[in-house]
Amino acid sequence: MLGPVKLIILYRPNSEHATPTEAFARDFLHVHSNVARKLELLSISTRDGAATASLYDVTTYPAILALADNGSILNMWQGEPLPLMDEVAAYTVD
Repeated sequence: MLGPVKLIILYRPNSEHATPTEAFARDFLHVHSNVARKLELLSISTRDGAATASLYDVTTYPAILALADNGSILNMWQGEPLPLMDEVAAYTVD
């Protein structure tokens, strides 16, 4: 199938989008616990977060990136509303 996929959620922790974004991540991990190791919440206020946003040309937050093992982007969702959890989880099926 797709092979190893990494999910990154880029967001601003101290914004109006923080609570729904963190709730999405928490609920996603609860419903799709088999992919917990593949999901990373990343603040764009950090060096890694800013670099990731720049690398993938993210301009709207929150943003969810589905990345192949080689770093290429498989899909990206930017802004609200957030995508359906099953839509995101579809990229993690081994």
